[in-house]
Parts: sequence; structure tokens; C-alpha cells
Amino acid sequence: MGTAVRAFGDEALSGFELEFCHPDGRRRLPLGKAWSVPFEVADPVREFHWAKGGKSFPGWYYAVTTVGHVGYESWLERDRLILMDRDREVVGIAAQPFWLRWDDGHKGRRHAPDYFVRLVDGRARVVDVRSADRMDERTEESFEATRRACEAVGWQFEWVGTPDPVFMANVRWLARYRRARSGRPASVAAALIDVFNEPMGIWAGAELVGDRLQVLPVLFHLLWSGRLDADLESDLLDSESLVWAAGRSA
Repeated sequence: MGTAVRAFGDEALSGFELEFCHPDGRRRLPLGKAWSVPFEVADPVREFHWAKGGKSFPGWYYAVTTVGHVGYESWLERDRLILMDRDREVVGIAAQPFWLRWDDGHKGRRHAPDYFVRLVDGRARVVDVRSADRMDERTEESFEATRRACEAVGWQFEWVGTPDPVFMANVRWLARYRRARSGRPASVAAALIDVFNEPMGIWAGAELVGDRLQVLPVLFHLLWSGRLDADLESDLLDSESLVWAAGRSA
């Protein structure tokens, strides 16, 4: 790979360029001049394509973190969106936020990372989603270039693959109850936290608070938001799964 890709510091700031959507039109600037753009609210730099019979599964996910829809191009990207939406450190998410452009010593290259994430402490994270079995040399080169560009401006870079299937299945279920309305009324939420101050099965605890049909959506919202905890990794949630108040142990 060319010297621009291996560069750090000032050389990297000029060796990489970012092309992004701006309210005044498309912009293309050196990394050193563009790094402070709030990419967590940027529009995608390319369209999401829906093709009949295609191998990808694009769509839009409603993120409670952003109070809006964020695009994805595969089930794997959708799952990562769900996980980021549940991450309490994440306060902003944008899909396909910019084209990263560089010269590899032979020709011009470009790569649009899957997501730009803003964290609660102000730091930035660039996320690329790809399963290990779909990695090839060109993709590895693009991810490495992206990592080095991120290092030059103090951003985090993450390549993430396939999440644990049991954990992901449980979080997908809880995501159905991610909206704030599922956590109401507040009196039921408070009662559930009090009941689960000691570990207890889901149904047993819910029945102590009221009708299960009314109480369970609130319970699942509290599990989504982290105010209640459960073991989401060992097995799929069921009526007897132990739940406990956050900060305690099972």
C-alpha cells in the first residue's frame, strides 16, 4: 500500500480526504479540515439499493438513540444497529456518513464506512460491519486505511463481525420494546424494579406487579434500557429466566 495509507499525523491529515453531504451541497475536504464535521447527523453519501432477488437486505431501522431512521444494507448491519441503539454510551448514529478517499500508490481508492457513531463523552467511532468469512484482500486494505485515518484524528475504528447468536436473538426481542411508551406507566416500572431487587423469574415477578399482559412490555423495556438485568448470553429468554435490578447479581 502507498505511503499515504501508512501515514500518521499531519501527512495523514492531508493524504486522506472526506467526501460528504452538506446542506449547501456535496463537499470534499482533506481529513485535517473535515474531521470536526458532525457526521453523526450526516446524510448517507450513497443510496441504499433494494433489488428483487438481490443478496443484500437493505432497510431502515428506527433508532431511539437518534429518534429517527438509520439505514442498513444487511441483516448483520441491522443487528449492529440494534446493539448500538442499546449502548448507553452511544448518542448519535449515521449510516454511510462519508467517502474516505486516498491513493494507494497505484490508483485512487475510496471507502464508505458503514456507520459513524458519536459517544456520550464526545468521542467519535467509525464502524465497519463484515463477517470474517466475507473478508478479502481489498476489504482488508480498505479497513486498514480507515483505521489509520481514524487514528490520525483521534477517532476510534471498529471492525465488527457476527455477534453471539443467543445474545443477539435476545436483544432483537427486547428491541421490540425499545420505545419509551413501552416503559409506561412509570408506576409499573418502579414496582418492577422494586420486585426484582431480589432475582426472580420473569413471570413470577411480573405477576406480583399486575396483569402479565400489561406488565411484561414494561419489564422488557426495562431490560432493554438496562434498568433491569438478565443473563442474555447463556440461553433464550423464557418465562422462568431470572431477572434482577441493575447493579445486583443473580
